[in-house]
Amino acid sequence: MGFTLCSSSELSYPSLEGLRNAQANPVASKSFTRAGGYIKKHYFLSSYSDARKLVISSHLFPGHLEGSFMGKKRQVEPRKKLEFVRTLLIDNYDSYTYNIHQELSVINGVPPVVVRNDELTWKDICCLLYEDGAFDNIVISPGPGSPTCPADIGVCRQLLLECWDVPILGVCLGHQALGYAHGAQIIHASEPIHGRLSEIEHNGCNLFANIPSGRNSRFKVVRYHSLVIDAESLPEELIPIAWTASDDTLSFLETQKFDAIPDAYESERQKANFDSFSAKNGSYWGHVNGTKSRKVVMGIRHATWPHYGVQFHPESVATTYGRQIFKNFREITKDYWLQMSSSFCSDRNIHYTASMQVPHATGLFGAVHRGRQSVKKADFRVNGEACSSGQFMRGANQRNLGFLDMVNILPPSLGAKFLRLKWRKFGHLASEVGGARNIFTELFGKNKAENTFWLDSSSTEKGRARFSFMGGKGGDLWKQLTFRLSEQSDTAGERGHLLIEDTKGFTCSKILEEGFFEYLNKELLSLCHEEKDYEGLPFDFYGGFIGYIGYNLKVECGAASNAHKSTTPDACFFFADNLVVIDHHTNDVYVLSLQEGNTTKTQWLDDTEKKLVSLKGSATRQLHERISKPVANSPHEAGFLSEKSQKQYVSDVEKCLEYIKDGESYELCLTTQFRKFIGEVDPLRLYLHLREKNPAPYASWLNFSKENLCICSSSPERFLRLDRNGILEAKPIKGTIARGTTPEEDERLKLQLQYSEKDQAENLMIVDLLRNDLGRVCEPGTVHVPHLMEVESYATVHTMVSTIRGKKQSNVSAVECVKAAFPGGSMTGAPKLRSMELLDSIESCSRGIYSGSIGFFSYNQTFDLNIVIRTVVIHENEATIGAGGAIVALSDPEKEYEEMVLKTCAPANAVMEF
Repeated sequence: MGFTLCSSSELSYPSLEGLRNAQANPVASKSFTRAGGYIKKHYFLSSYSDARKLVISSHLFPGHLEGSFMGKKRQVEPRKKLEFVRTLLIDNYDSYTYNIHQELSVINGVPPVVVRNDELTWKDICCLLYEDGAFDNIVISPGPGSPTCPADIGVCRQLLLECWDVPILGVCLGHQALGYAHGAQIIHASEPIHGRLSEIEHNGCNLFANIPSGRNSRFKVVRYHSLVIDAESLPEELIPIAWTASDDTLSFLETQKFDAIPDAYESERQKANFDSFSAKNGSYWGHVNGTKSRKVVMGIRHATWPHYGVQFHPESVATTYGRQIFKNFREITKDYWLQMSSSFCSDRNIHYTASMQVPHATGLFGAVHRGRQSVKKADFRVNGEACSSGQFMRGANQRNLGFLDMVNILPPSLGAKFLRLKWRKFGHLASEVGGARNIFTELFGKNKAENTFWLDSSSTEKGRARFSFMGGKGGDLWKQLTFRLSEQSDTAGERGHLLIEDTKGFTCSKILEEGFFEYLNKELLSLCHEEKDYEGLPFDFYGGFIGYIGYNLKVECGAASNAHKSTTPDACFFFADNLVVIDHHTNDVYVLSLQEGNTTKTQWLDDTEKKLVSLKGSATRQLHERISKPVANSPHEAGFLSEKSQKQYVSDVEKCLEYIKDGESYELCLTTQFRKFIGEVDPLRLYLHLREKNPAPYASWLNFSKENLCICSSSPERFLRLDRNGILEAKPIKGTIARGTTPEEDERLKLQLQYSEKDQAENLMIVDLLRNDLGRVCEPGTVHVPHLMEVESYATVHTMVSTIRGKKQSNVSAVECVKAAFPGGSMTGAPKLRSMELLDSIESCSRGIYSGSIGFFSYNQTFDLNIVIRTVVIHENEATIGAGGAIVALSDPEKEYEEMVLKTCAPANAVMEF
């Protein structure tokens, strides 16, 4: 291959003396089977009566367990490599950790165990690594901040200094932590690099085995960092193993021009002689083709310990050879333990309690990858005695984004409802009765369209959307849920107040201590059904909850707090038991009615059929109103008042850029609000005009009349969908530009967006974030990106859209999936938690419904939700429009303001014309 192997010191290992229980080959991988993100040990368990306190009996493993063996050495059988590798993955509160998790799950043969950097004490880690022997290596994730701040890296520094006898790989922040732990200085890079790519040279060491090197070699990596290791300060024990091939960065599309270069790279590649470089400003200066260029350190290793670091992100979707790096680290780990067992070994405790789960995991809401799996359902055991990791187990109850603290076991008091679905189909009817608009206004538009909904695929070009769902206050099962977070919802205890109104108008109020997502999850789990009822229907919503989730529900998904309280409810849903569905591809119309138990009632179906037939017989009224008012170029021209002036917004962008420069975030999605008092208007007419002027695939109308709340959305963005086959799909938008006034200008602007390095960087960062969020609930190896950075055109703008898909784990509920990813990453930035915290400190008011999601949760555990953008919220006679944009290192503050204003034009004009 032409690369040069490292010196033999890379393969020299510390003395065996002092190493306890650290290197025995685990039991054969065939004894482990995947189950919901855990490792289930089938033949370990003769009884499930007390899965929390399992101790392995010696007769199960003859020849391996004879008496008390912990800490004892014995002669071993002929050496063999580990058959699979067990990784402890330290999460530095990053939004890309579960991309690493997905990779390692596939490569290692078992999923890694994820723990936050502050939930384990050093004593806990020693117990896990040396007493239990639960892990073969450690990976330290990326994350916000700096390794110089103890709170940003938690236990990682001590791991890197004390675990000299365990293979460790640090990624980005983990790489910097490795350098800092041994005395290297961390400094600002010459410029922040986020979502951009670099070509990499390396010295051919084992971490880069079978990976090409140098310019035009196809080894291109994604970088997300503002800080670097100062190369001049590297101590003798840390050896540089990789660096940038030049000081140029590339956008993703620029890298595609090298696709023709084969994987096998030319043997005459330039060999890097690192000793000949001189360090300056954190970079190495060398000569490439006679030109002086900076070379930033991209990889290091310890001279004698099995510790490695890479500054770039091998887990990114756009990094080439990223999986090979993780494979190489697996082989490094196997070789290390093989050499350590050359004559004697200290057997590890063979029961892998760190990945054990309680049987029947479908009954547990905790069955999703979240790090908790390693401890919540099993005690760590050493010679039959509980290991001193109680703090770890207690901390596990409050971990990882507050995510999935719910139990999927239906409380006996809640009871179960058995639902039956009846439906009818009317072929090609939609076009004969005037389309979706006419059907909605005639069936549900009377009485100010009170308590009605319409998930409106008003833009169906290029297969973007196909079905529209509409309805109103319906049958016996109809109800409305209105949820408001309490003032103290950011702390332990009471989450909020839920008001429930039934079809007869009776109301009851509940205090939800565990939150709205918990309540919604239990409600959906209480609904039983027969799949045969909806066989033959081409869509995935057959009745259930339809409404919105406000942005402030982020506090139920890991955010520490809400800085601003919403004036609108934090969630509102109807339970829709009667609905009309339109298939825009075939023009078929379906009417559906959901009822409890076996019943022969068909009154609503009969009445709706009569209304549809009468529409057909009376011909269609043309409801389109042509309004010739001038078009406003900004919300201010349309009479809206902004929460912040242009000067203030530009100043906020500059604050974001400072945070990005300091490594606190890779991307911050800054927003603001525009408001206008509109008095008594007909909100349905406003929505009908908006959908005509700015049709969108994920548009929607919601009218919660008792809350004096109407939502008119022309959203082009899908947040998340789960179909009946268990496929999750996200379609984030990042990158927007106005349409041109002529075909030539329009095409030029479209290409300008497509090849914008800034917009590609924005999009790539959010794609990697959504891959992470899906990776938490999807089967390992199933998360993929079928469409990356495609430009879609709408009435007023071009947008850059990507598609991420994955196969949901079978024991994960619909609500779990949403909670894992909410709020949508395109509205927060990355890393998500730190970014939301920073945005709360910058923004001056609540986002409310804006930045949240509108859609449905079907009774059969499917859902489809949009991102609330390009939306007018009418509440108590005031119209509100939210808008914003992603701030990245390449952002220009003035242009960011212009882009934000552009996004308000379509909804602002719709309001102005009324």
